[in-house]
Amino acid sequence: MEQKPSIWQRMGIQDWFLTSPDNAKAKTQPALTPDDVYNYVIAKFNDSVRELSFAGRVVFYHEYIISFNVEDYKQFLDNKQGLFGLIVNETVKKFYELLGQYRAAGKTVVPSSSKWVFRLVSHPDYERGDIGFIGKLMPGSNKKEENLRVTFIPRQTGIAQTFDISDDVMKAFNYYSEGYYELPYLEDLEYDEKGAVKSGKKYHARFETILPEKQFAGKKVEYLMNDDEIIVSGEDEEREDSNIFKIPTEWVNSPHLRIRYNKSDGKFYLSSFGELTILNEQDVPRSDINSPSWVELPVNSKILLNGIVGVNLFKS
Repeated sequence: MEQKPSIWQRMGIQDWFLTSPDNAKAKTQPALTPDDVYNYVIAKFNDSVRELSFAGRVVFYHEYIISFNVEDYKQFLDNKQGLFGLIVNETVKKFYELLGQYRAAGKTVVPSSSKWVFRLVSHPDYERGDIGFIGKLMPGSNKKEENLRVTFIPRQTGIAQTFDISDDVMKAFNYYSEGYYELPYLEDLEYDEKGAVKSGKKYHARFETILPEKQFAGKKVEYLMNDDEIIVSGEDEEREDSNIFKIPTEWVNSPHLRIRYNKSDGKFYLSSFGELTILNEQDVPRSDINSPSWVELPVNSKILLNGIVGVNLFKS
């Protein structure tokens, strides 16, 4: 069977930063260190200020998507647990220090978003030592961008290469709850140690879904589970309570699911009232809404509603 080319081969940039049959002599790079990651993100912040600022106004990225080789990524999660969160804390602290210097010099420092977002991800086509970057002005924006500004550091040269790619390329990246960090933007530019990002205890779980309707093409609906029990409903849902995860599509029943977090065992459980619910490729029996039947909902599960709408569960 003929092997399909990777997205990087199809884009014609394989030799820039990935090993290819014609580039087998590339030297193996050592695993990335926390200092490598920290300095890289600070450099990208400075690049964004230099490229985006104008007329005395300082403009900078608020979302930082940093991509790694799978092994490098796993090493941070398995052997350096919690370091991603510490790196993010120190990075934002440095951001404020630099922005304070601009403001002291008479520059206008006004954010384009109310928060900082960091997504640290892995990609199967990256080799050890590879590191890539995508920056955005407004995290979580629903506006579909024509393209994204991407920077890669090729292992062979160590010189950054920057170019535009389609937003669709992002679908090839793998996101994990452990690599997602979000902090509020502080207008006084004073880093709040007490409010520093903590790895995962702000909410029970994060849900993500992509809708089939054309008007939502390329957009994700995200919901953070703060309550011990939530209801997942479709567009006919009229309640606006915090424990209602409303998915604006006719393909989801109202209600469709109840999801419960059990503090005693730290596990999630699901009960289905919709026409069809598939959990990790297994059918979930339909329950009576007044007498729900619960099944365990593992972390990082994939839920398919009525064969159309997919929902992913990520632990906080």
